[in-house]
Amino acid sequence: MMKMNAMLARALLFLLLVNAGPALAQGKDDAAKAWADAQQAAKPGPQDIALAGQAVLHLPEGKVFIPQPQAAAVMRAMGNPGSYADLEGVIFPAGQGGWFAVLRFEKSGYIKDDDAKDWNADDLLKSYREGTEASNEERVKVGVPAMEITGWAEKPAYAKDSHRLVWAMSSRSKGAPAGDEAGVNYNTYALGREGYMSLNLVTGLNELSSHKAEAQSLLAALEFNEGKRYADFDSSTDHVAEYGLAALVLGVGAKKLGLLAVVFAFVAKFAKVFILGGAGVAAVAAKFFKRNKPQA
Repeated sequence: MMKMNAMLARALLFLLLVNAGPALAQGKDDAAKAWADAQQAAKPGPQDIALAGQAVLHLPEGKVFIPQPQAAAVMRAMGNPGSYADLEGVIFPAGQGGWFAVLRFEKSGYIKDDDAKDWNADDLLKSYREGTEASNEERVKVGVPAMEITGWAEKPAYAKDSHRLVWAMSSRSKGAPAGDEAGVNYNTYALGREGYMSLNLVTGLNELSSHKAEAQSLLAALEFNEGKRYADFDSSTDHVAEYGLAALVLGVGAKKLGLLAVVFAFVAKFAKVFILGGAGVAAVAAKFFKRNKPQA
């Protein structure tokens, strides 16, 4: 019961986010239903979660996994429109945590990692900023504020022995004062034979140092199945991706960064965590949506 109550607390935090700004493209009733369905489908740790026929997540105690299709509904309820065909689920802390993680599998094919030794973090940052600026027009069209990249929160680092990639980019609403609360995506990737698992932790920039260990522990708890591991690659039969690790950071990373970073910018400013005891999500939502929009 305690874990489900804590899950309700997380739901309320993001219901507050939904009510906080114009990024909401979904009705309040739909948002409340998304959280109610998520509560019913939630899988608390410890337990093993099968992922895309590729891997297993050994979900630890203190974490809650929301599977598809409820996970996609939750993402949309948080103001993230779009397709979630590659989404495996969303992970929340079972108690107060100030973060959430988005888990995906991309069947890209085998990604060669030999370009990791040659990349230049400054060049990657420049390309990221240019791409973000170019995408701002579309971002504004769907009601999401334009954003800007403020720099690396953690430079890209690849562990060749474990085939894990980690990097983090900080961002904020465009034109926001220097030092204003910025969002950050802490991105972790595990490479496999047929593609990669990405675990994207979303939190506030000021909280990254205390929360990134959560992403690292979840990444360590991710295990590819026998025959699906990076080392199982067969050059005579397997498909090789058309891009390497640098493109994975720039292209796929940029795609994820936009809306997710904006989501947590709202959380950092407006969200409060309330522990609820036994109230249904729909009832909480109905009550909470009557509140006025919070002021910064």
